[in-house]
Amino acid sequence: MTKVEETVLEIDLKALKHNFNHLKSKIKSSTKFMAVVKAYAYGNEAIEIAKHLQSFGADYFAVAYLNEGIALRNSGITKPILVLHPQAINFKKIIEYNLEPSIYSSKILEKFISVAFQEKLKDYPVHIKFNTGLNRLGFWQDDIKYIAKTVNETKNISVKSIFSHLAASEDLEEKTFTLNQIEKFKSIADNFKKEIGYKPWLHMCNTSGILNYPEAHLDMVRSGIGLYGFGNSEKENKNLIPIGSLKTIISQIHHIKKGDSVGYNRAFKSNKSQKTATLPIGHADGIRRQYGNGNGFVYINNKKAPIIGNVCMDMIMVDITHIDCEEGDEVVIFDANTTAESLAIASNTISYELITGISQRVKRRFINL
Repeated sequence: MTKVEETVLEIDLKALKHNFNHLKSKIKSSTKFMAVVKAYAYGNEAIEIAKHLQSFGADYFAVAYLNEGIALRNSGITKPILVLHPQAINFKKIIEYNLEPSIYSSKILEKFISVAFQEKLKDYPVHIKFNTGLNRLGFWQDDIKYIAKTVNETKNISVKSIFSHLAASEDLEEKTFTLNQIEKFKSIADNFKKEIGYKPWLHMCNTSGILNYPEAHLDMVRSGIGLYGFGNSEKENKNLIPIGSLKTIISQIHHIKKGDSVGYNRAFKSNKSQKTATLPIGHADGIRRQYGNGNGFVYINNKKAPIIGNVCMDMIMVDITHIDCEEGDEVVIFDANTTAESLAIASNTISYELITGISQRVKRRFINL
């Protein structure tokens, strides 16, 4: 693998395929697989990722918002795309690009039916979301009769699926809560089927649900973070490969004396002679200020170098006193070995926040095509 000469996020498509196949191996052949590519495919690059997932055999895609779905359609993605958090102002565009909305409230349901009527649609697929404990979006169990009656009174839409979202599927100490969610959703599904007169697809498992709750795989599962190499546990992380490697270079090396300070607000003051390296990556690239002042770290020539001082917008400084290195040498912020999860934990956050926060000004480079 060639060394980088600038800040780059390398994306390993072989690892993506490995993760997809591993997750698929956990479900029945009859269970459909929805690949979640919202948030720029969790910071990686949604279009190229989706194209490869489509070729691997993903049945569905999920995005959060309209523009993410439009970008996929314009790039040639033909599989169905669920928009998880649609806004009413965008319903005509959702229809124009053949996207499928999550319907999570009476206001959204009635507005979408109104737009579907104006557009003279018949049986346009929608997905009804039920809240079973996450308390974020979704109808309540008591809304079943209202939803079924409203849908059955129009020919403009039909319910393709009903779904919910597990709140703590990665935390086995919350197993009782999760099992209660699963049973509640199954009860909702039974009642909904009776009221509406047909059986929509059912789905509620996220990545950790796929791995920990096979009884909830139902008709389809949804995976986001698992595709990108994180299983939300030490055990499952061993079966997955992080697809992203964030790398940069040493721009300049400084030799500082005792009493010298480094960076804004003189946040770091040296108590001895030290050697520091300045790297061309900062909080505008996704390395937030929380990683500064010794919380975060990078690797240079396989040795750990702590970030010192405050993270700047476009640069960070690291302590390389103990490392033999030169200007231009490669620096690893995270990769498949020194993972984003380990860096995130060191700064009291999660891998999701770190990888989705990598700015789009950072060059993406695909490897193992």
